[in-house]
Amino acid sequence: MKKYSQRAIRVGDQIQKELADLLRSEVKDPRVGAVTVTHVEVSSDLSHATVHFTHLAGSEHAAETLEALGRTAGFLRSALSHRLGLYSVPQLHFAYDDSIEAGMRLSQLIDDAVAADKKLAE
Repeated sequence: MKKYSQRAIRVGDQIQKELADLLRSEVKDPRVGAVTVTHVEVSSDLSHATVHFTHLAGSEHAAETLEALGRTAGFLRSALSHRLGLYSVPQLHFAYDDSIEAGMRLSQLIDDAVAADKKLAE
């Protein structure tokens, strides 16, 4: 059995697009704030979806945002059911994605190493 079917990937992409719009325009909880949906993984049977997100304020607000998103999961799922033409909308699970912060940290380390090499070469 395939881990991810083409349909699950397409549904995940559509859920990502619709969730980004819903979080921007419909969710009024101030704890959610500036959330960016980076990726959505949908199980092959389309029953569960893991929504990976980042927060503009960084990882220090991740736990609070995760809790707020967990509380709005029912509303988001209901809103998705109106927007998507699916028989059954997957249950939403949220996970903080720190890959952008890790990439920025790694880029800073590389820049520091290059600057140190230039300083040694002079």
